[in-house]
Amino acid sequence: MKNAVSGVGLAPDAAMVTFPIHMFLPGADLTSLQERKREFYDGLTRWKSEFVQAPRSARMIAVEAPTYEDALVKANNLLLTNLWGDGLPLWPATRERVDWILQGSTLPRTHVLGKFPPRGGITTIETCAIALAMAGGRPEYLPVLVAAVDACLEAEGFDQLQATSGGPFPAVIVNGPIAKQIRLNSGFGLLGPDPQRPAGASIGRALRLLQQNVGGALPGVGTMAIFGAMRYTNAVFAEDEEGMPPGWQPHATHRHGFAPGTNSVSVVFASGVTNVRRRGAKKETPEEDALNGMWRMADFMRTPNLAALSGWEKGTPGIMMLAPIVARRMAELGWTQKSIREFLWENSKIPMAQMRRAGAPAWIEIDANSATRASINLDPWPICKKPENIVLVVAGGGHPTHSYWLQAHSPTVEGRVIRVPETFDRLLANADNDLGRGEDARRV
Repeated sequence: MKNAVSGVGLAPDAAMVTFPIHMFLPGADLTSLQERKREFYDGLTRWKSEFVQAPRSARMIAVEAPTYEDALVKANNLLLTNLWGDGLPLWPATRERVDWILQGSTLPRTHVLGKFPPRGGITTIETCAIALAMAGGRPEYLPVLVAAVDACLEAEGFDQLQATSGGPFPAVIVNGPIAKQIRLNSGFGLLGPDPQRPAGASIGRALRLLQQNVGGALPGVGTMAIFGAMRYTNAVFAEDEEGMPPGWQPHATHRHGFAPGTNSVSVVFASGVTNVRRRGAKKETPEEDALNGMWRMADFMRTPNLAALSGWEKGTPGIMMLAPIVARRMAELGWTQKSIREFLWENSKIPMAQMRRAGAPAWIEIDANSATRASINLDPWPICKKPENIVLVVAGGGHPTHSYWLQAHSPTVEGRVIRVPETFDRLLANADNDLGRGEDARRV
């Protein structure tokens, strides 16, 4: 609440009356509201702010120690003490390291991207560079981070997504040649650690540090995410455009209208991930194998995910990831992106009797969107307004056994074009010198 008050420009010490969480459970005794009414009266009539606006320019922090290792430990302890860390070791954001990261920007370091909700911290290009430096990033990653931050700041309800108890996290889909250029994974293990392609972890972690340190999303304080899964590095990955079947559109083209080959990001707020066993176990025909797999995917999607209500009309119920080998085989069997979405949409509809059993209609009835409220008359109930809302992405390792469903809590799906500096080729050459040529990365 203090973050939200501060984010709209009011004093963060605004008067408030706090109650224990059990007061908000069904059947709770509300007599204490009556007993404490004087606190409400005083807050409305007698409160005066004691908040003094801090200076905008941040001071440099000096850390001294007899050895570099001691200084690094001392710096990390300082970051944790001030609640600026995430529990894993960080690179100190020295002036030299931040200046190095800023080589990846097309804009001046003081350029303001906006206020990061809910706390409303001013977010500049330099702010992004500091977070990326702390996360162990490189200058060629900065254009992707800046585009992702810009998309987040414009996302509908981002202040609520930051603070809600459900714990949504940004899933950043990257399209265009920049993905391969900066070693962003689109294949085996693309959502996990990969020393051969470290960009996704650094970019996602930097975005999380911005959410925490600028937006105020500290667990239990600025974000009430009960479990907080996937929040160390969020999810930053590339679509495997080279592995797509002929004639299929990249996600950024289908969803945002960007021309194929355009460097871009697309941000979906996911709330969980589910592995779907797609391949059959015996001697099914290719047609049977594909159809059975589609049914299993639809079955996993057919759930009253009430967090997805916010995106029922314009957002998405989630991201379905198909491995390239699966997408190509399905295309050979006559499946298209359109027919896959239509099948999943039609066969993930939920009977209203099941919705009532889960208490879902009450949530639909109180939704702020009139189109969502009107959907209560549909039986069976579709998990989104139209098939096109389902995000379908071709990515993953070259194996046909699994698909991956990232369930969403995403009112919108925001897309941004990535802008790179004129010196980008030099930055890539420097990366080759530091990390080895991307095409010749050693496989273990």
